[in-house]
Amino acid sequence: MALRLIPITLREANEMIRRLHRHHRPVAGARFSIGVTNGERLVGAVVVGRPVARMTDYATTAEVTRLVTDGTTNACSILYAAAARAAAAMGFERIQTFILDDEPGTSLRAAGWTLEGKSGGGLWDRPGRPREDRHPTSAKQRWSKHLR
Repeated sequence: MALRLIPITLREANEMIRRLHRHHRPVAGARFSIGVTNGERLVGAVVVGRPVARMTDYATTAEVTRLVTDGTTNACSILYAAAARAAAAMGFERIQTFILDDEPGTSLRAAGWTLEGKSGGGLWDRPGRPREDRHPTSAKQRWSKHLR
């Protein structure tokens, strides 16, 4: 069966993230969520929100904060491409995401995104702002797509 994009709520996306995501928990907020179905069931979801890095301009940049699939072929690249199209339609100039350094980025490349470089990773815990890091703290790859 052909894959088809559908609008989904953040609650629906978070339920899929809760069940299938390897290294992140559900998100508290988002700008929008998109699902992909095989005609019978939801096989993937993408959540797009504000950039996590506080120095990134959230008025012009959207960020894929979560993407999850059940392994269905092409679901990831379809969701990355759809997220970019939706962000462009909303007036964003750029969309970005971060993946683990050991991930190949094949779906991002297939969706027309560009590898910009690596981020240093590390702990978010600071003496004046203690935090418990419950996410991978290794280096990440930053991918983006310019929308205008």
